Parts: sequence; structure tokens; C-alpha cells
Amino acid sequence: MQKTINPDESKMLSAELELLMKERQNLLIIAGAAAGLIAELNTSDLPIRTVEAADLLATTINKLSEETLQDALNSVHASIDN
Repeated sequence: MQKTINPDESKMLSAELELLMKERQNLLIIAGAAAGLIAELNTSDLPIRTVEAADLLATTINKLSEETLQDALNSVHASIDN
């Protein structure tokens, strides 16, 4: 049994999708900026609590798929050299 979507539901879904895409773009910018910051840190110059926070951030960023991380870096026009 297949149900068709009425015009109001379609508008609502379209608006929700647009909202989610904007949110994704904002999150990509945040992740890209965070990845760039982590890549530039010299942990020997930082207090241990700051290093621990940076490690938590780096661990979280590393959970992103390679494609998503690349999208994040591209969103802030950054690259990370290995």
C-alpha cells in the first residue's frame, strides 16, 4: 500500500530538507575550522588541559568519513598535509 504525499506535506519536507542542508553546511564549517586549528597546534607549548581538549576534538574529527572531512576542509578553504 503506497501513500502519496500531498502538497502541504511536500512543502513541509522540502523546508525541513533545506533547513538540514543549511545546518550541515554550518557544521562542515565548524568541523573544517576545528580540523585546521588542530593541525596547526604545537602541543608542547600548551597546558595539559588544553592538550586533552584538543585530543578530544581531534578524536571526534577523526570519526568523520574521509569524504565528510574533505567537505569540511573545503568549506573553509583549508587542507591538511600529511
